[in-house]
Amino acid sequence: QIKACQQNQQLAIVLHLEGAEFLAIEPDLLDVFYEAGLRSIGPLWNRKSLFGDGLNVSFPHSPDTGSGLTKAGKDLVVTCAKKGMVIDVSHMNERAFWDTLEIADQPIVATHSNAHALCAQARNLTDRQLAAIKQNGGMVGVNFDVAFLRADGQRDTQTSLDVIVDHLDYLIDHLGEDHVGFGSDFDGCLLPDELSDISQISMLIERMQQRHFSEALIEKVTSKNWFAVLDKIWQ
Repeated sequence: QIKACQQNQQLAIVLHLEGAEFLAIEPDLLDVFYEAGLRSIGPLWNRKSLFGDGLNVSFPHSPDTGSGLTKAGKDLVVTCAKKGMVIDVSHMNERAFWDTLEIADQPIVATHSNAHALCAQARNLTDRQLAAIKQNGGMVGVNFDVAFLRADGQRDTQTSLDVIVDHLDYLIDHLGEDHVGFGSDFDGCLLPDELSDISQISMLIERMQQRHFSEALIEKVTSKNWFAVLDKIWQ
């Protein structure tokens, strides 16, 4: 359906649940939302919940911030994996990340995360985590939030698009060119002035071209890699 929309120049949106707190009160709503089209879930968000510790600490910090998934959290991941849903680890602390990798028999996706080596935000991924995602056949979508891009962690919109390309380069070096894409986080972050909304995405693509990204690699990062990982999970 997504590919058909693309061919017909129509907008396609995948329903995603970021933070599953309300399922602690009404677990049956997962089935309701699934029937309505929900196909992607981030079990944890910034707050502590029935499913595990949230990830919300000051910069700089490692991803190792607390306990992993609770029993209820592990059960939720297993249930969602059996439904063939994307399991998003972008808001998980490190222990929850490893718990998810152990119990979800499918590619693991970080929909909006960057390289911890370049920006020491706790939600960014360490080299060890990147290696695990590569081995798992998963995917990382680069976050455009300046605080997750800059080496100083500052929330400064006067941030060059080159910093995004730096993260793309780093992730491709560690994951391979088939496992990296755009993650954006357009709906909830502080963006660089040159990339204030989706209408300016061509500015980023032009910067990638200037940095010698081939057209084939740009096509992978902008669409093909997402199609590939979703095909694996939703088969």
